[in-house]
Amino acid sequence: MKKIAGFLLLLLLFTSCNSDDSDMISIDNPEISLNIPAGFPELNAFVSQNKPTKYGVELGEMLFSEKRLSADNTISCASCHIQANAFADQHAQAVGIEGRIGLRNTPSIQNLAFMKFYNWDGSKLQLEDQPLVPIITHEEMDSSILEVIGKIKDDAVYKDLFRKTFGDENITPERIFKSIAQFEYTLISANSKYDKVKRNVASFTESELQGYQTFQQKCASCHSSELFTDQTFRNIGFPINTNSNEAGRARVTGIPSDLMSFRVPTLRNIEHTAPYGSFGQFSTLKSVLDYFDTGVLDSENLDPIFKNNGKRIPLTEEEKTNLIAFMKTLSDTDFVKN
Repeated sequence: MKKIAGFLLLLLLFTSCNSDDSDMISIDNPEISLNIPAGFPELNAFVSQNKPTKYGVELGEMLFSEKRLSADNTISCASCHIQANAFADQHAQAVGIEGRIGLRNTPSIQNLAFMKFYNWDGSKLQLEDQPLVPIITHEEMDSSILEVIGKIKDDAVYKDLFRKTFGDENITPERIFKSIAQFEYTLISANSKYDKVKRNVASFTESELQGYQTFQQKCASCHSSELFTDQTFRNIGFPINTNSNEAGRARVTGIPSDLMSFRVPTLRNIEHTAPYGSFGQFSTLKSVLDYFDTGVLDSENLDPIFKNNGKRIPLTEEEKTNLIAFMKTLSDTDFVKN
């Protein structure tokens, strides 16, 4: 009996030593409960495979602000994703190391735990796969994940946090990506004036209410759900980026009908995320609405909302003013506070 017990103990030790350590979570590293706002869609299916933890989020936030992720140690994720701008920035197109200009506008980072696609063209379905893109892109960080690991592997603070998060000090690409994603999963914005009105603890002004009514009539078919995006890809006739590398969603699918189609952006915190459009075509919300009103560029795959309505969304000046007033109620002061 003792021999059997000893054998089972050895087997258990052997199995535990040879298990995939990427799944190891420290006993003293509790999960963080995400506060799911009422009416929000289901979480992305991958969140359950990488649930935010106390130290995982702390590590991810530290890596998010780590400039050693870039080749010349000058650019971090936080350099372009600035909290005061709802984790976007104020550049028309992203600016990387040595002032290099990227292909597209920096998208805001909020409510990513509920999104089905990431990036303007939906090239990533899993948030853990996204951080490598800016690290290796020439116009952004122009580095490699192995170079990044080489820079931080002897850092005592990082070694301690990796141990607290994963059970040992081993720094791997997978652990870096999982930690950054854990931090980003916690960036939930749902405490705007609009949300307070929904909870019956605030009221719209007359202008905001009229703007909401116009929004329901002329905007909500694309900017739907509590995320204020239906997460589809559409060609809405915006001015076209002259960069020959741009094709919108067609860069991912290779389908001609996806040419210059982009993911419908969320309108949450839209007041803080100017300029607007896939490469910052518009400096203000008013200029976007003016463009919709006067008429957009035609194309074979122009979205039916425009194609079937004379290539425009007609708006009076009063409707534009009220729409902007309503969109500003989607600003979450606590979320953008530094």
